[in-house]
Amino acid sequence: MKVTAIKTFVCNAFRTNFVFVKVETDSGLYGWGEATLEYKEHTVEAAIHDLEGYLIGKDPRNIEAFRHDCYRDAYWRGGPVLMSALAGVEIALWDIKGKELNVPVYQLLGGKVRDAIPIYVNGWFSPAKTPDEFAEKAKILKKLKFPGCKWDPFGKAWQQISKHDLNQAMECIEKVAEAAGEDIQLLIEGHGRFDIPTAVKIGRRLEEYDVFWFEEPIPPDDKEGMREVKDRVRVSLAAGERLYNRYEYRQFMELNCSDYIQPDISHAGGIMEMRFLGAEAETRHIGFCPHNPSGPVANAATLQLAACIPNFVMLEMMMTDVPYRKLLCDEDLTVRNGCMEIPDRPGIGIDLNEAELLKHPYIPTALRHYRGDLTNIRPADAEFYYKIVND
Repeated sequence: MKVTAIKTFVCNAFRTNFVFVKVETDSGLYGWGEATLEYKEHTVEAAIHDLEGYLIGKDPRNIEAFRHDCYRDAYWRGGPVLMSALAGVEIALWDIKGKELNVPVYQLLGGKVRDAIPIYVNGWFSPAKTPDEFAEKAKILKKLKFPGCKWDPFGKAWQQISKHDLNQAMECIEKVAEAAGEDIQLLIEGHGRFDIPTAVKIGRRLEEYDVFWFEEPIPPDDKEGMREVKDRVRVSLAAGERLYNRYEYRQFMELNCSDYIQPDISHAGGIMEMRFLGAEAETRHIGFCPHNPSGPVANAATLQLAACIPNFVMLEMMMTDVPYRKLLCDEDLTVRNGCMEIPDRPGIGIDLNEAELLKHPYIPTALRHYRGDLTNIRPADAEFYYKIVND
């Protein structure tokens, strides 16, 4: 079996543009991957096609050779663009291998340790701005019995936050906690926006609300700073969505920067790299909680990891998505009693509709974090894209 073509599809999805990869072979088998890289979609698309010179004519089943050689031969190693391009193709190669053997990818990685994984929802708050508006949005979380919810209550702060805005953020957390109920874990997002003293101040204020974690309190390129914040607060920290491979994570884990790590399968090199990171985290008793706000292929691939990584704690998912998501792919997802069931279809368990992808071409988007419209991340007609069953 040989690779004959690599195709890319950039599909608008309101908050971002999904970047999908299709690897085709002379056997008729093909695989899907995802390399969604917000605000750099065309850049990563070009990087994916840079890999064609290596892949065309090669056996797609030699996945480790692809990863090793293309990482080595890039010369400018690591970074979000190269690693996202490698991830998108690597996921597609695993999809092909699973389809050829007629097994889910998790069977090739050691088999299941669970049939479903607890989830926490992101995007549930859109487009709330005030604490009362967040509280109203939170009432649905209690009704639907989601185990956890995540949001950033810090407005458009950068580095520091005013006393007024910090008090308003704490009021928002308190009102969401009251509306959601005691059975829902609260995960507070920092988006890497604060300096060390501000992060510590916020972390200490969060202690009174029994939050599950404080995520990315300072910019991601200061690992020593993360360790300092961790030493000075008594809330759990989560981070790592903007670390891209085992080499960056080595120092992160050696410094013991966080209680939970959050590599993203679309950016951190793909399935095997994530499997290695999960294993290393397990040796250090660190929870594995991948970043997962992107598209259906990334979600499908992350579910394969959720099946087989013992220290996988919770899966992030967007609560709703564009109404045409169900037309883009044939995903069949069920959240039962707060846990997403892991599909058993061959490969990563999903197929995409190329004609439908082409109906939603690229639309430029920009970072919202410091503009004051951070919470406008779902369209007005957003829908659930999975079944909810509470027995």
